[in-house]
Amino acid sequence: MNEVHADSSTPGVAEAKPQPERRGQGWSRQRWLTLVALVFAAQLAIIFAIGQRQFQPPRIVANVPQFMLADSTNELIALDNPTLFALPHADDIASKMYAIPPPDFRWTEPPGELLMPAGEDLGAIFIRFMQTNQFAAPVLDFKPEPKLSEPVPPLLPAFAENSALHIEGELAQRQWLNPMSLTNWPYSDVIAPSRIQVLVDAAGDVVSAVLLPPDDPEAAASHYDAADQSALEFARAARFAPSSRLTIGQLTFDWRTVAPPATNSPAAP
Repeated sequence: MNEVHADSSTPGVAEAKPQPERRGQGWSRQRWLTLVALVFAAQLAIIFAIGQRQFQPPRIVANVPQFMLADSTNELIALDNPTLFALPHADDIASKMYAIPPPDFRWTEPPGELLMPAGEDLGAIFIRFMQTNQFAAPVLDFKPEPKLSEPVPPLLPAFAENSALHIEGELAQRQWLNPMSLTNWPYSDVIAPSRIQVLVDAAGDVVSAVLLPPDDPEAAASHYDAADQSALEFARAARFAPSSRLTIGQLTFDWRTVAPPATNSPAAP
């Protein structure tokens, strides 16, 4: 606040000068009271404005599911009774026609005792059965008797009387149209079988015949060249039933040998 001093008529006294206003010290008490009064008045106005407003009444709810606790007389509760169809109940037709006291829900059968005759003993029947029945005692023989058997001698295959031809592989499924009769070879030793691998076309003709080598050295030593060449000629001349594709097979010639004729006659005495 600016302080102003009145003019003094007293001579010799200097006149006071007005002091400048001080800033930066905040609001005065009067300003604060005025601000509080305005805020309070605004709050009162808002309260009166809201208090006079009427809200819409809530809507009445209808047709909603309701849960009710069933009592003991409800029929749905009776379905949980395990003795509903086994024991009589108060609501049965028989109970209504006749005066039958309803049993308890947790009814149990009274315990019954198995009484025995006074003159019979527990083991008398078993003892009588054992006395009147005789049983053969089991023989405790833990070592069985040996079974006698005779050795069966192996049946040795008989020697073939003539030479034979065996067809092996896929070619065995096709019919052989011109069977051949193989002759015996006059030879002084055993001849190893001749194996010919053949390729047969769809018409049944042999288009390829190859002589297969022996599997072991012993068979190679007993080979006879004339018999192998004869086997190749027989294989090329063979005919088979027609088929839809080429067929590979093997022809095995088992040769039969006979004693060669004597070339020198014994000298005359």
